Amino acid sequence: MPPAARRAPSRAAARPAGLSWEEVGLAPVVLVSGAEGVLADRAVDRLVSLARAADAAVEVTRLDAAEYTTGMLGVVTSPSLFAEDRVVVVDGLERAGDELLVDALAYLDAPPADTVLVLRHGGGQRGKKLLDAIRASGAPVVTCDVVKSDADKSAFVTAELRRAGRRADAQAVRALVDAVGSDLRELASACAQLVADTTGLIGPDVVERYYGGRIEASGFRVADAAVAGQSGQAVALLRHALATGVDPVPIVAALALKLRTMAKVAAVRGRGAGALRELGLAPWQTDRAVADLRRWTPEGLASAFAAVAQADAEVKGEGRDPQFAVESAVLRVAQAAGH
Repeated sequence: MPPAARRAPSRAAARPAGLSWEEVGLAPVVLVSGAEGVLADRAVDRLVSLARAADAAVEVTRLDAAEYTTGMLGVVTSPSLFAEDRVVVVDGLERAGDELLVDALAYLDAPPADTVLVLRHGGGQRGKKLLDAIRASGAPVVTCDVVKSDADKSAFVTAELRRAGRRADAQAVRALVDAVGSDLRELASACAQLVADTTGLIGPDVVERYYGGRIEASGFRVADAAVAGQSGQAVALLRHALATGVDPVPIVAALALKLRTMAKVAAVRGRGAGALRELGLAPWQTDRAVADLRRWTPEGLASAFAAVAQADAEVKGEGRDPQFAVESAVLRVAQAAGH
């Protein structure tokens, strides 16, 4: 193992508690924390790859925390006859029984120099004492929080393409997030497909060609058309979305998100670019909202918000026909544009 992996963690100088999967290096103990499976998988894969690059004969052992029995950690990390370096990955620490938590706490006091122990915790309070001890020891912690916002998903797409030596323009990134952004693993797979199957700058036409049917079924596509005042297009997209199984609730949510973004931008755009950056939106979101607002008045926004609020209540149980409620809201939003 490299020297960094052979030194025991120092309690005097704690490492940063928030590394990305791309930043983590080998160490006697590494905590991979968070519920975003794609990022956690990559952190573990990176550590295994780094260990194999340092020693091709490294022994990799995986343990399921839920199946752990007392003493197992000591067995898999004890010196072997041939003194191979080791990587031990413990999955599902959030499901660990007391046996593993006790053994892991004892292990932290004197981790073997030839072993990298990777503890993967998916979130929650189970094992908090152990987690706190790991952080206090100065061991590296990889943060794998769930990626929820469109801005973060857009940043993920951009980074995925950059690592592959490719770029996409802002509209293409938005289109890809709209089409497959509900699941990060699926989004990563879509990026890989575009990298493998296309060349040059990835534009919205390329995304449309590969994922057009899914984009058309997206609530964001419906919302874009409604906010643009294109009532016929918005209703056609809506009916296609509903016919292909899209639930009315996320469509109303997309309308609400679109309007909220516009309202946020409208409230601060007179204060300059700095105020817009403080909103935490992706640049394409800000640019799109500014463009959309050119055809909207404050009165129109208020009317659209009222329509979406009513539809939100109706699709969540207060109305008899959720599909009629969302179509009515789409029409009212489209009619409010320019008024």
